[in-house]
Amino acid sequence: MKVFMDVVTVLGHSVIIPIVIFMVALALRVRLKTAVMSGLLAGVALTGFGWLISAFTPEVTQVIHQLIASTGLNLPVADTGWQTAPLIAFKSPVGISFFLIGLIVEVILFFIGYTKVFFATNLWQNWGFMVWGSVAYIVTNNFYLSFSLSLFLMMVALLLAEIHADRYASYYRVPNGTTASMHNIENVVPALLLDPLWNRLKLNRVALTPKQLKERLGLLGESTIIGVLLGLILGFLANFSHLNQLSGWGKMLSFAVQLGTVMTIFPMIAKLFGQAFRPLTTEIAERYQAKLAEKGHSNSVKTWFIAVDDGLGYGESATLISGMILMPIMLVVAMVLPGNKMLPIVDLIALPFMLESIVAIHNGNMTKVIATGFVWFSAGLYAGSYMAPMYTLALSHYGIVAAGSLTLVVSYNVMARPLTALIFAGWISGNYFVLASIVAIYLFAWVFLRLYRDQIWAYLKKMSDKNLMIER
Repeated sequence: MKVFMDVVTVLGHSVIIPIVIFMVALALRVRLKTAVMSGLLAGVALTGFGWLISAFTPEVTQVIHQLIASTGLNLPVADTGWQTAPLIAFKSPVGISFFLIGLIVEVILFFIGYTKVFFATNLWQNWGFMVWGSVAYIVTNNFYLSFSLSLFLMMVALLLAEIHADRYASYYRVPNGTTASMHNIENVVPALLLDPLWNRLKLNRVALTPKQLKERLGLLGESTIIGVLLGLILGFLANFSHLNQLSGWGKMLSFAVQLGTVMTIFPMIAKLFGQAFRPLTTEIAERYQAKLAEKGHSNSVKTWFIAVDDGLGYGESATLISGMILMPIMLVVAMVLPGNKMLPIVDLIALPFMLESIVAIHNGNMTKVIATGFVWFSAGLYAGSYMAPMYTLALSHYGIVAAGSLTLVVSYNVMARPLTALIFAGWISGNYFVLASIVAIYLFAWVFLRLYRDQIWAYLKKMSDKNLMIER
């Protein structure tokens, strides 16, 4: 492993990542052309993220400092977007090790029947497990403890993905499809817990119509406009005391354009990841489906599910519009929530991704979706505030950003996760009683799912049918 990490350090992530992906793709018997292009496009996209983040971080840091000085708001933690997380994941020994070993474990767990979700079809999303183990390694300097955290979170994700798999496949109309990305899958938990409460409050009878809202939003549906508007709001607050000078207006408008640029370019670079991994995962999925067909299984049989990229549901009406409504709400909540240190900025655009599991369980009822998102994402601000010092330390340790030039930074989408942050805190404590308790809770949930899977799916279907149907 030491020799391998020496090679990684010398070559750099922009070279080693395409090589690793190419080797894994060949091991999965993917065509040579697909393997080459998948590796190269992933490397190109990561490089693009690195350049953009390096340029934007000093700008957002300056605005945060000015915001604190101008308004007195104590929000020293800046959200620089989820794109920093894969850079940490692929630069650490824990992350690289998991990318190789975790994939093997995922395949084994599926074929021995431990899980009904074939996660290997969503290879890229392994970074969601890798980043938590990588941050833990920076904090504890304990490789095995940190690596085991990544493995455990993977198993938690597979469990939650299987719980909501039937609802996800049904709502998003993806036969035998589910999503299992670590940064979004924990939202299954609040949706399950809060859905009965919302029904008691009759929110299942209150429907917002996606088509009507989408028509009214117009330009506000464009990520560039969202970035510019957020930039104007933050720039105005940060430069409020200097708006009697031309320089104050210049700084405000410049930051608005800069944030609009980030919101515009990030999705373009992220699209490269889709181009990198979509052919790869498609080949794997098609081969597996062919094997099932040979054994006489139908694609409609709910005995297996393939993990799909969470970008699949982003543009669905209820998902997209609910996320857009929550963007200004969460910005205001961050400013008034007692004890919060985090200001969500870049990852506000990722809110629709963060809502997919919630939307599926609530069957597209946007009133319930927004209510659940408000509760859980508000709690996530505390989780992000807690994780920020450790996340920032990891960024500076791996040279992603210069340590002396930044305030505390974090990803709202990745690190502002109440349940995962709670598991992280217990895990890095190294306390055997705490670790045993966490594992015991997981094992109870896993056994319960194995015994009552059909009943769980039937219950979720029954709850979803209580929602007043809305036009999709």
